[in-house]
Amino acid sequence: MPKSKKRGFSLIELLIVIAIILIIVTVALPKLNNATRYAHETAAIKAIQTIQTVQVQYNSQYGRYAASLTELGPPATGNATAASADLIDGGLAGGEKSGYKFTMTGNQAGYVISASPVAFGNTGSRTFYSDQSMVIRENDGPELATASSKELK
Repeated sequence: MPKSKKRGFSLIELLIVIAIILIIVTVALPKLNNATRYAHETAAIKAIQTIQTVQVQYNSQYGRYAASLTELGPPATGNATAASADLIDGGLAGGEKSGYKFTMTGNQAGYVISASPVAFGNTGSRTFYSDQSMVIRENDGPELATASSKELK
């Protein structure tokens, strides 16, 4: 009797291919998480720089610094008031963007911006601080960065 031709892969061959794919995913996943975390941190730094820029603009327009992020954001549903300058987007004005939570307080003399990851270790591993000096400071841990934290280079 002639031997019938075998078609397809054996179970062992399929298991070997699956094992190789799992090894590749296991090696690549931490690098992907690190890249994502770095992207969130870079976006947070850029958001702080944006806030700094619009605070200078707001101060030249109104003679004082904005007291909150909402004051720099768009007007609430068609209600244009002096309390909303429409200088930043609604997401940032709401206090959360790109995996970071932003807070800002301001008065006549200056302002303070703080940024911390929404999920520390996942969306970021550094916290940031800035004020009217336009210097961004960072802390490499979950504690909030302050005016005495190291300067971002």
